Amino acid sequence: MSTTPSPAAPPTAPTYELEEELRSSGARVVAGVDEVGRGAWAGPLLVCAAVSGEGEPPAGLTDSKRLTPVRRRELAERLRPWVADHAFGWSSPQEIDEVGMTEALRRASRRALEALTPRPDAVILDGGHDFIGRPWRVRTQVKGDLTCVSVASAAVLAKVHRDSFMAELAAEHPGYGFERAAGYPSPTHRAALAEHGPTPHHRMSWAYLDDLPEWRHLRKVRPVSGGQISLL
Repeated sequence: MSTTPSPAAPPTAPTYELEEELRSSGARVVAGVDEVGRGAWAGPLLVCAAVSGEGEPPAGLTDSKRLTPVRRRELAERLRPWVADHAFGWSSPQEIDEVGMTEALRRASRRALEALTPRPDAVILDGGHDFIGRPWRVRTQVKGDLTCVSVASAAVLAKVHRDSFMAELAAEHPGYGFERAAGYPSPTHRAALAEHGPTPHHRMSWAYLDDLPEWRHLRKVRPVSGGQISLL
């Protein structure tokens, strides 16, 4: 006898649970932080820090990766006036090449947090690794962009803002698919790199260049502490 499986329950909407926990321990202002662009071949790393507004967030708020581009843009339009404050921190491809991704994440995150008014007393950071560090009081949360209102807000705002920036770069550098894949790996992106080489917006210390015989000589090495040389 066969049975029809029941439909999967819809994902739980993000809550204020973490924000309330931190406020109960003395934090007046709590910011959620998320990044976009970490795995891209081209374009900047972008971090958003967001402080949630009053009451219920705009309907449909969830992990930005679960939303279509149209839904993300619509939600971002409603989030901007709702959040109490938000700010962006950038790290350029050149800075990423120079200092590496962990340090770029730290710098971009601090730039975003330092642009908030007032300064947050606590930070909820998406993921399991605190790359921001002292003096910021950081609480990491795996899947925070799915479970935490302020982090989910930061994630949507970051994704929409960076996608818009990359679409503008597409007008300057057509053929790489920046308007669709936002600098991430794709067949279109790889084919354009093979034919035309990297643009000034590409990360030149990344391993994708090893697969491009005509351009691999452009790959940069980054000195690291201890006198060693890192290719990443």
